[in-house]
Amino acid sequence: MHRAGQLSLTSYKALFVTYLGPQWGKATLMAVLLLIGIGLQLVNPQILRYFVDSITSGGSHANLTLAGALFIGIALAIQGTSVLATYFSENVAWKATNQLRADLVAHCLTLDMAFHKAHTPGELIERIDGDVDTLSNFFSQAVIHLLGNSILILGVLILFFLADWQIGLVMTVFAVLALILLVYIRQYAIRHWVAYRQQSAEFYGFLGEQLAGTEDMRANGATSYVMWRFYHLLQRWFPISRRASMAGYSMGMTTITVFAIGNAIAFVLGAYLWSNHAITLGTVYVIFYYTNLIIQPMEQIRAQLQELQGAGAGIQRVQELLLIQTAISDGAGVTLPVGAFAVAFDDVTFGYHAGEPVLHQVSFQVQAGKVLGVLGRTGSGKTTLARLLLRLYDPQQGQVRVGGMPVREARLHDLRRRIGLVTQDVQLFHATVRDNLTFFNRAIADERIIEVLEDLGLSAWYRSLPGGLDSELGSDGEGLSAGEAQLLAFTRVFLADPGLVILDEASSRLDPATELLIEQAVNKLFTGRTSIIIAHRLATVQRADDILVLQDGCIQECGPRTNLASDASSRFYHLLQTGLEEIPA
Repeated sequence: MHRAGQLSLTSYKALFVTYLGPQWGKATLMAVLLLIGIGLQLVNPQILRYFVDSITSGGSHANLTLAGALFIGIALAIQGTSVLATYFSENVAWKATNQLRADLVAHCLTLDMAFHKAHTPGELIERIDGDVDTLSNFFSQAVIHLLGNSILILGVLILFFLADWQIGLVMTVFAVLALILLVYIRQYAIRHWVAYRQQSAEFYGFLGEQLAGTEDMRANGATSYVMWRFYHLLQRWFPISRRASMAGYSMGMTTITVFAIGNAIAFVLGAYLWSNHAITLGTVYVIFYYTNLIIQPMEQIRAQLQELQGAGAGIQRVQELLLIQTAISDGAGVTLPVGAFAVAFDDVTFGYHAGEPVLHQVSFQVQAGKVLGVLGRTGSGKTTLARLLLRLYDPQQGQVRVGGMPVREARLHDLRRRIGLVTQDVQLFHATVRDNLTFFNRAIADERIIEVLEDLGLSAWYRSLPGGLDSELGSDGEGLSAGEAQLLAFTRVFLADPGLVILDEASSRLDPATELLIEQAVNKLFTGRTSIIIAHRLATVQRADDILVLQDGCIQECGPRTNLASDASSRFYHLLQTGLEEIPA
């Protein structure tokens, strides 16, 4: 991974080839238009020199008129090629940056939950959108314009030598020194832009979190703390932003100084050679014209280098993100059994942080088609079991098996497609009812969706929708009750038709009336499937075949529900006898 200010050319080249390669045709046309424009810029001053020299030497009116018309025509052609080149460059940049955004999103979705716990959504949005946005000019113009302007400067220097070797020598030394100065300042500035982009990501990460939690923040009177934190981040951002801006301004001031020195050199050198009759008055004009013409591409190079300051920081941060490897590697692709399948935990130890295990040598089995009820206090490790089955995390010790095969050997997509999970926190999207229920899978027929909604007692709710399945749901289920949102989550599982169903406190937020609506549906869902019910309410596990009680990450007891219910020495029996509705926390 490269440090700020030391980003290698290979890094630029890799992104350039990857994202501009598919558009080589447009990129080539853009380069051709740029070269044509450069050639026309070099030719036009020669016409002006002819025009001036013809006037001073008494040239014919017809030749002067022709020269003037040719100059105007070439000037228009220069503008035309510039417009076309800009059109193609913006088109290329749009497609390249969008593809890079898509690759970054896809990469983030493959990373494990530990990564997402360590990075806020706002930070990732800033990386995926903000950092990539800084690369737009890099993809559209930077490299080609840097090359084109370098060719233009080289062409002007050659014409200087053709006009007079002294002019060529002096202006070449001037151009080389000016470019060295600009490159040096750029190397100095890029580390400040890296710090700026990092602070920007931290700020937007904080802002995203607070906007998402506005309701809780206000309800708990935390507005003043949030505003204090907001101003604190701005205060930290200001000096970083100031240093980055000053680095950019230093390049601007350097260019202005270069302009002044270049014009002074052109004035003195032109006046000296003309006074010695070494050059004509038209050549004096050409010296001034080409001096400004050579300063113009140097200014553009400076601007492109300044853009590359931000691009360099963006490339570095994008590469850092792309280089992060998930701790959950995809399996070899063993085929999972059709229908219900057995589940087994063999001596599983797991902790979210090193040295802090949440589960301690957990071993149990669930036969295919059976229902396991998992009970335990909050923090006992119940939900962790589900996360390990879905391979959101991998255990540090032991093995999790489904259908007799280690979950590590299955493809992640296949594994998660064959396991249905319903939690008490339902994630709904600002999208249609259809897309929310099918996760944008258009292969599921509308008739099937409506059938499942009816099975779950949501037919009245469905008929009340103004647009049916095309009705838009608000973000996070705005406008839906907790019970309705939970029933929609059950609908998703029905439509996915998994072999294993996990209900993680899935009915804890439902009122008794709503609970009754899903009782028959849950029984139907469990038919022909293996099921795990994670709960802290005893009533929830009455349909379970087996009971597993967790305490502090260890199995306190495990066995058939009927046996444990009749065993006076069991924890489950004690809970039933005391009549507690919930396991004490």
